[in-house]
Amino acid sequence: MARRTVITGIGVVAPGGDYTKGFWELLTAGRTATRRISAFDPGAFRSQVAAECDFDPALRGLRHREIRRMDRATQFAIACTRESLQDSGLDLDGVDRGRLAVSIGTAVGAATSLEQEYLVLSDTGRDWVVDHRYASPHLFNHFTPTTIATEVAWEVGAEGPVGVVSTGCTSGMDSVGHAYQLISEGRVDVAVTGATEAAISPLAVACFDALKATTPRNDDPEHAARPFDRTRNGFVIAEGAAMFVLEEYEHARRRGAHIYAEIAGFANRCNAYHMTALHPDGREMAEAMSAAMREAGVGPQDVDYINAHGSGTKQNDRHETGAFKRVLGQHAYEVPVSSIKSMIGHSLGAIGSIEIAACALAIEHSVVPPTANLHEKDPECDLDYVPLTARDHVVDTAVTVGSGFGGFQSAMVLRKWRGVNA
Repeated sequence: MARRTVITGIGVVAPGGDYTKGFWELLTAGRTATRRISAFDPGAFRSQVAAECDFDPALRGLRHREIRRMDRATQFAIACTRESLQDSGLDLDGVDRGRLAVSIGTAVGAATSLEQEYLVLSDTGRDWVVDHRYASPHLFNHFTPTTIATEVAWEVGAEGPVGVVSTGCTSGMDSVGHAYQLISEGRVDVAVTGATEAAISPLAVACFDALKATTPRNDDPEHAARPFDRTRNGFVIAEGAAMFVLEEYEHARRRGAHIYAEIAGFANRCNAYHMTALHPDGREMAEAMSAAMREAGVGPQDVDYINAHGSGTKQNDRHETGAFKRVLGQHAYEVPVSSIKSMIGHSLGAIGSIEIAACALAIEHSVVPPTANLHEKDPECDLDYVPLTARDHVVDTAVTVGSGFGGFQSAMVLRKWRGVNA
């Protein structure tokens, strides 16, 4: 019999709201954190909008040497790890380190540091042959995304399974799903898991420009992210991270831990069809949702809230709407659905973990975050997308979904814990 996995600690770095408390306050207020890019001059790009984190690593407790050796994404992960551990109240000295895992999600790793290093080594692209004498001593670490997991493992002293999951924009959900499976199978008792991304750089912006996947709504950055709205025209690139302490239930119960939610089911699928295209009927996402719900033992009528991928592209929003109807039937019209990307943008590999945090907090506080900027209803997206304003709503069961380039589709079921601290 599978062991039960619960969330006992949460740490967040997100645009517009520092720490988990600030993140949740931004979501429930329906505020947007999207703005004109300030990390560099975006004037040459089609899309000049992003959701940036006002992150000061020193204020989050990182030492000068840590800041020097770590890419920004790694800094996010360490800051969130420390917050999640403090939030959980877990005493690591009492944990069997061989049964402590780390599972980190990221789509592009330290790509921003690599881009910066290339500019230095090539003299801003002038030299075809780069000059290694100018290389940072930490350059190799930037090449290997496992460095992020290594840093987190060192931070917590993990000697169990440690690794990185990189499945594009589903990385943040898949990494937590992997940790959940490790606990369920009995391989570990505790996992520090989540995802991080810091990819607001000229190269990343240029890549999405070429795909025309990001919004060109540069004249109104605050309202540029418009999932499910008739006028939507692409997503807003973002950065951020979320980390969790997951525990096997009996392990958490013995120490009297506060439980945010139980992870009750997880599934991922690949459509093996196209790098970016999706079928409008939502079959691929529907299969992941159905599998996760079967594992959790919940039916359509049990679902109280859906956290949508909700990227704000025409294709994705139609695909999701079709998937929700396919899985939930008539109940799809009754369950609230929202996209927090409307407020904090799309942080690529990190967003799945950040959305898991939003679901756990929705369960904790009985509040559903809104879909900001949803003013004009799209007839093709005709479900209850909680426009503009957060809603008081009891959430016993939440489903969060993700979709990624490469045909990846993932879904996770979170459930209110009905144990000793319910």
